[in-house]
Amino acid sequence: MSYEIRVFGDPVLRTVAAHIDEIDGRIAQIATNMVVPMYEAEGLGLAAPQVGIQKRLFVYDMGEGPKTLVNPEIDESDGEWMWNEGCLSVPWLSFDIVRPKTVHLIGRDLDGNEVSIEADELLARLFQHELDHLDGVLLLDHLDKKTRKGALRILREQAEASEDEASLPGGLFLP
Repeated sequence: MSYEIRVFGDPVLRTVAAHIDEIDGRIAQIATNMVVPMYEAEGLGLAAPQVGIQKRLFVYDMGEGPKTLVNPEIDESDGEWMWNEGCLSVPWLSFDIVRPKTVHLIGRDLDGNEVSIEADELLARLFQHELDHLDGVLLLDHLDKKTRKGALRILREQAEASEDEASLPGGLFLP
């Protein structure tokens, strides 16, 4: 099965994902299927809601091969770190976002084993970003009012341009 990454405006991105009670072959297959669109989009991580699945899991790859976290939670965080952060569900935009520099994440792997990870900087940010998706929070929610308003305007313009492009004969694109 092939998954498509949902983008801003899709209500599934604003819904809190459900706790996974049983880690079984179906959950493992969902995770396996999620890795493909994550790599195709050149992302570091992808949460299940981003492909329309309301389950608390995400996949990620920091260069050591794909990993999956089920029912993840951050139980500790510390410090501050600003980074220019983007999102596969808010394409073509990125923003300087301040998040905790270090986190301690707990959860389960696909075998049901407990996972405990101390993460800092980019990995910590990735975990926080994907957990936001599991809670129906988007990158835009971390912006100040003025920046958010500008971002929403750009997203609206992109959506209108996509609609116009789709209505052109032969799929022609006019700059």
